[in-house]
Amino acid sequence: MDPGTFVLLVAAGFAGAAINGVVGAGTLITFPVLLASGAPPVVANGTNTLGLSIGSWSSAFAYRDELTGRRATVLPALLGAVLGAAIGASLVLLLPEVVFETAVPWLILTATILVAVQPLVSRWTKRAHSENAGRGTALHHPTALPPVVAAAGVYGGYFGAGQGVVFMAILGWLYDRSPQHANAAKNLFAAGANITAAVVFVIAGRIWWWAALAIAVGALVGGTVGARGARRLSPTALRTVVVLVGVIAAVFTLVRW
Repeated sequence: MDPGTFVLLVAAGFAGAAINGVVGAGTLITFPVLLASGAPPVVANGTNTLGLSIGSWSSAFAYRDELTGRRATVLPALLGAVLGAAIGASLVLLLPEVVFETAVPWLILTATILVAVQPLVSRWTKRAHSENAGRGTALHHPTALPPVVAAAGVYGGYFGAGQGVVFMAILGWLYDRSPQHANAAKNLFAAGANITAAVVFVIAGRIWWWAALAIAVGALVGGTVGARGARRLSPTALRTVVVLVGVIAAVFTLVRW
């Protein structure tokens, strides 16, 4: 890998991790860069998952205080996210590669739509907060949480872009009325899904290691420093940038194939 490509991937990892901290769609930045750098789609998917999993874990660790006392509810759902992600990543490997290649543009468009409607998810979460304020309990339907999170984990393991928005929609209704507590669980489930899928791709040998290292370096910094800077931007402006990148990436993959 030439130095210019390495630096580009570090920058993409930084931006992707920062965006994950605000919107949850960093893959829409890093995945197209990997494709443009010459990685085949399945290898790009595995490399991206491994690289960004570093940022996912650091975000989950930062929110650990909001998970205190929630182990009985959170752990079964985390197991669901892990199992779902293992299934999703396995589907990428077991199905003919052309299936993933054909699906990628539509997965990117789906993720872009999820990002575009993210304000609705925020409104739903806030509405759940206001409607349940004063009822004496933060939890809604904890028994329903693990299977629903597992279903979302399948998508996260298969591709992953926009999974944070999906998790927030689920958690706002089934887990906690507080957006901060929901975000803490979202980060944990996303980290579990990403790391699990990364392990599957590593075992299968579908990793471009130098590219994964570059993205991981950028993601480590972006997850701790870049996200703070990104939060200073207008949420609408940041979301608009991500949606535009998603549309361009979808068009790029459609034209390429």
